[in-house]
Amino acid sequence: MKDVPGLFVVGLVFLMGRAGGIEPNSGYCIGNQCFAVFRDPATFRTAQKLCKGQSRDQSSHLMTVRSTVSDEILPILLGNFTGKFWIGLHLPTGCPDIAAELKGFQWVTKDSESDFSNWLPSFDSSCSSHRCVSVSQEDDFKWTQEACGEQAVGFLCEYRFPDPCKSLAVAPGESVSYMTPFGFGGDGVLSLPPGSTAIRMPSETKYVCFSEQWLQAPWSCEINEGGCEYKCAVDPNKVHSCYCPRGQTVNPANKVTCEVDVADDPCLALRCQHICYKDGDSYACTCDHGFQLAEDGRSCVDFNDCKDERQCPGENFMCVNNLGGFQCVCKVGYKLIGGLCVDENECASAPCEHECINTPGGYTCSCYDGYRLDPKSPDKCELYCGKQECPAECDPNDKFQCYCPKGYISDQTSDDDVVCLDIDECSYLYCDQDCKNTFGSYVCSCSPGYTLVDHYKCIRNDDEDVEGSGMTTAPNIPTTPFVPDPGPTLLPSAVTAGGLVGIIVCTVFFIVLVVFLGHYIFSRRGKMESTGALKPPEGEVHGLQQVTSDA
Repeated sequence: MKDVPGLFVVGLVFLMGRAGGIEPNSGYCIGNQCFAVFRDPATFRTAQKLCKGQSRDQSSHLMTVRSTVSDEILPILLGNFTGKFWIGLHLPTGCPDIAAELKGFQWVTKDSESDFSNWLPSFDSSCSSHRCVSVSQEDDFKWTQEACGEQAVGFLCEYRFPDPCKSLAVAPGESVSYMTPFGFGGDGVLSLPPGSTAIRMPSETKYVCFSEQWLQAPWSCEINEGGCEYKCAVDPNKVHSCYCPRGQTVNPANKVTCEVDVADDPCLALRCQHICYKDGDSYACTCDHGFQLAEDGRSCVDFNDCKDERQCPGENFMCVNNLGGFQCVCKVGYKLIGGLCVDENECASAPCEHECINTPGGYTCSCYDGYRLDPKSPDKCELYCGKQECPAECDPNDKFQCYCPKGYISDQTSDDDVVCLDIDECSYLYCDQDCKNTFGSYVCSCSPGYTLVDHYKCIRNDDEDVEGSGMTTAPNIPTTPFVPDPGPTLLPSAVTAGGLVGIIVCTVFFIVLVVFLGHYIFSRRGKMESTGALKPPEGEVHGLQQVTSDA
């Protein structure tokens, strides 16, 4: 098969790639519709999501039974199964209405159009009745009200598609088996959706359905290995062909299966890493799909499939190359839902400190008035003034607990309001040479012949003849540059109530201590003076006087 048009490849990849991960137990196709049975316990809501996930477009949903024709399909689908299975009928809001079409119920396609109804005779019309519908073999496939949150044993899915293929003609002694892209098949199918494959026996010839036509294998290697039993590859002539392992050759009749080659294998001497093919009268090496032939003519290296812009069609999809192939994933900020890449609302997880704005594929943070985004952490906010004076940010429950932006200090006005004043850091001689004060910060610079280092040091140039710029500054100077000593911005913005009480208590204690010491000193001095006044004059000791005698 020669190189196929890109539209064919993209179309079949789209049709044959199911998004869901579960496999149906059986199915049936008629006209441009297919129906599948999934025996997987699920609630009504989960079943609807799983049905949507079975197709990359929005043409799949829970089965609608709008006519006697679709009602007659139910025994075909559920003839071998017991238990209740969800169909796509429910009551979204309100109460049942006996007079309304479908008694107020609605199909999951958001309409009530129907030429047929098959309610169980015991229909409950109260507002507290169950709001979802199931069918079962036990209830003769009549519509039965069920609680939407309960788990049925399974559910029925419906798929719609354009350009179906009719079944292949079968000659005497032949048979054809089919497989749909929805995961079920059989041999008595009358209508097949695009992307279905067919195998004609006993020749083992393979076909693929596309746009109402059956194309014989090998088709494009990008679609199920081109239908080949072993490997599919594109030769230098852009022909998609099947190849077999060493010692086997491709069946010349069906061109897809492999059979033992009884003759000597001419490819053994070539030692091809992947595939050996006949090139005119000789043989040559080629590579599997997703690889390309190396310079040595036999080795294979990975080919970057994502270079082809046709890969991964669909909005917000991206192509990721891997060994021998590629993978379609959603772009960053999107997630896969029902086969589509849908924008993920990152703001739901509250990633921002103040305000979050969701954007396609991402989000942005913003801050309240008086704040700005922190340059070091863009999801956080910091106080910001941007001028000489700003009102302080005070605790509403404690007016003495106030805060100012970096580079500002708090001050109290005559009206008892607290404001933040810009600090002139240049007055603290933080810079070696020149300094320019800015709101909330400062910038150092150097004289000609010097270079600024560490945002504040000025180092003399090695070549003293170099005049310098006169205002050399380091690139990307931060808002609050590094300083060698703690700056005024590190001082507390205001004295707290607890600190004020502590100062008063210490002052009173100190005054009391001074008074006590003074009183003690003066008391000692008074006592000493009293003792001196009572001392006897010289010659008098202890009240005794000298007595003389006349004799």
